[in-house]
Amino acid sequence: MGIPRPVLLTTAVTAGALLLAPLPATAAPGRDAQRPHPVRENGGPAAVAVTGAGADAGKSSAALTALTALTGLGTPGPALREDGGYPRRTVLDTPPENPADKSIKLGLAPYHSLAPRLNALQKLGNRVSVEVAGRSAGGHELYLVTVTAPESARETREQERMRELIENSPAAAAKDRRIKSAYKTPVFINNNIHGNEWEGTDAALQLIEELAKAKDGRTGDLLARNRIYLNVTANPDGRIAGTRANGAGFDLNRDFITGSQPETRAVRQIAIDKQPAVMLDLHGYVNGTLIEPTTPPHGENYEYDLFLKNTYANALGMEKAVNDLGYTSAKDGVEPPVIPFRDQQEGWDDWPPIFTPQYMAFQGAVASHTVEIPMRVNNASYDSLPVEELRRRSAINTDIAGAAMRATLDYTYRHRASLIADQIETFRRGVAGEAQRPVSEDTVPGVPGIGPEDVYTTTFPRAYVIPAGEGQRSATAAARLVDHLIANDVRVERASAGFRLAGRSYPAGSYVVDMHQAKRGIANVILSEGRDISADVSTMYDISGWSLGLLWGASVDKVRDTGGGLRLHSRTVHAAAPTGSVAGGARGHGDLRLRLDDPRELTALNSLLARGVKVRRAADGSAIVPSSARRQAVELADRYGVVFAATKEKGTGSLHRTRVAAAVTAGELAGLREMGFEVVPVSTAVLNAGFDWSAADVLYVSSGLQYGSLTPAARESLDGFLAGGAGVVGLGSTGASFNTAAGLLAATPVAGNGDANGVVRVVNAGGPITGGAPAYSFVYSPRWFTGLGSGVRTEQSYGTGDPLVSGHWRANGSGTGGPADAAGKASIVSGTSAQGTPVVLFGTEPLFRDHPKGVFAQLGRALLASAKR
Repeated sequence: MGIPRPVLLTTAVTAGALLLAPLPATAAPGRDAQRPHPVRENGGPAAVAVTGAGADAGKSSAALTALTALTGLGTPGPALREDGGYPRRTVLDTPPENPADKSIKLGLAPYHSLAPRLNALQKLGNRVSVEVAGRSAGGHELYLVTVTAPESARETREQERMRELIENSPAAAAKDRRIKSAYKTPVFINNNIHGNEWEGTDAALQLIEELAKAKDGRTGDLLARNRIYLNVTANPDGRIAGTRANGAGFDLNRDFITGSQPETRAVRQIAIDKQPAVMLDLHGYVNGTLIEPTTPPHGENYEYDLFLKNTYANALGMEKAVNDLGYTSAKDGVEPPVIPFRDQQEGWDDWPPIFTPQYMAFQGAVASHTVEIPMRVNNASYDSLPVEELRRRSAINTDIAGAAMRATLDYTYRHRASLIADQIETFRRGVAGEAQRPVSEDTVPGVPGIGPEDVYTTTFPRAYVIPAGEGQRSATAAARLVDHLIANDVRVERASAGFRLAGRSYPAGSYVVDMHQAKRGIANVILSEGRDISADVSTMYDISGWSLGLLWGASVDKVRDTGGGLRLHSRTVHAAAPTGSVAGGARGHGDLRLRLDDPRELTALNSLLARGVKVRRAADGSAIVPSSARRQAVELADRYGVVFAATKEKGTGSLHRTRVAAAVTAGELAGLREMGFEVVPVSTAVLNAGFDWSAADVLYVSSGLQYGSLTPAARESLDGFLAGGAGVVGLGSTGASFNTAAGLLAATPVAGNGDANGVVRVVNAGGPITGGAPAYSFVYSPRWFTGLGSGVRTEQSYGTGDPLVSGHWRANGSGTGGPADAAGKASIVSGTSAQGTPVVLFGTEPLFRDHPKGVFAQLGRALLASAKR
């Protein structure tokens, strides 16, 4: 993870231990069959083993060609399955050689070497299958490898039957003798999700080769009783470029509850389809090697007693494996491993579901770890250290990552039955609606040091209702939320008739999430308001609040007690019902109103403006669409699920296509483009190099632009742009500093605690910017504004009392900067500068990491209101 987040280590577990009779392999097409059908090759046994990629792997295309030839591709080989069993062979296309791949300097496998190597590994026998699980933001293929004993189509179908029984009928699965004797325990190893934390990929390649070639009985037994899935590189864009983020600039290991990026959506689908009981996520660089489980606070929606039992035990095995490699501080610079749960007090928590291992727990993993390998080779070290030293460190890291993987396979081999039993029990508790078991040394024997600080549980509601009709503030937002729940494998039902729950009436078409289901944990993660944990620990590793139920724009009702079962006529849905409509249809008469409360409504508006439709602004900030554009409105209503309502209002002014010069983060850039704005990224460097302001109508500043660092020529050009009627939207410390330095709006920014973040209550003033906005927003290093000058308007303020709903927000050491200081203060202000420049300043984070969808529109409306007319 780079910034702390544990990494797993293990010793090499060679063949030989459990005397379990090999089983006839089983498995089933089921969800696996949804993958593209593998291309069959004719061929025979590989004659030559493929060894470590090392430095030479990327030296030349000739080397790759030789590698392919040596491994026997194109020659007769083992029989391959065309019927849905295993192995399945995919002939991967080889990308062009890229001598600039950052892996090469470290002596590691460059991305372009992976496809030929995986093609070769599939030829080593009948254990290795490869499929393309998706593509990265930059268009690179994501390679998912399955290593297991061969399976007929019938056996594969039987494996899928058992997997589905475990999830959907866990009480029956607990009694199923076939599951106990023949179900293959799924293990998932995820590598290189941070692109400049490379070595998990190389360790995975070595492990695949070992398993493919091994002749001993223990390995055969391991593969007969387990399926091992390896995501070879979860972030090929970053691997190539040597960046933590993917090609779109996102930290993928912060994206799992949002799912904004294709790489995280691919891993999410792997989790759902394969249902791993055990999972590793390989990271770097923390010396000594960090191996989860974590410090408090622990996620309150886990079945943490089952999770901690297995995660701690496997961590001990990985620790031993790493130590057994023999590296020392004196000789190698390698410190002993650290298990945060055991060795630290706080600061390395598993509270938010944004990290891969924490998300996996909600899809059935009962042992799930981040492992941070120790020897730093990225960032400044990559640029400053000699190549020999970098390669020495990378070799150690690869060794340690491989040890973690092998120790985990050993743990799975020795505890197969109890791991599956614990996964079944996780799902069974959800289906039965049973209470969680608080952790203690009695409930989790074998884990020392459990104290009250480790006890985090919740009371699950009986259900959630996402209402239809007048009880729903946004049908568009409700549909997005329902689709997101379904994408995370939450069961959602839609009522076919009106019903009553807990004294409230709901119309037909309302959605119900019955919390008596296997995936209740992730359902509650998504829909619950969360918890204020400010008093529990002094610091958090990352975000602490994220509620989609409050931040995604839909109305969501929590049903605590129904006095019995859920009595309603409903059916399970696989997608939300269409929500788009146009009053009167394409042939109707009269103008139409488009509420601009949702990002999809902004997208529809920007599409109309791009087509030259003359749209006007209403006093409340909504858009008035002329009757002449009804045909386009029908098309957009169908495409984006938005509602065009009848109106007689004519509007107060024209709206125009808004081109945004944006100095922003990757998440904000994605949010702007999601709303259909034409965006030109800018920064201090871009402006100093000379920028043509005729390409923009408004400037948005939140990151990377300092007014005081502009050259005189750049400042003069920018000042001329603003004097011409263009406006500024500023966010956070950078936006507020820009406003002050440029002498724009009379407003004093006040910084809250820089570590604070979470969901907050807000009060909206209405009007063009916050009209129709929800009563909640998101903060990260919150700010507010005082000393407002004449004409400066408060568009939104923090709620009174304690505005924090969920998250972590304490006062600073001086006693200032806490939520009490922010209460009632302005969180968004607007006005016009003395020079006539329209300005809007935000102390909240409406586009944070592309997540709080329900508050995106506030920023979109601000851009429209501030744009040059």
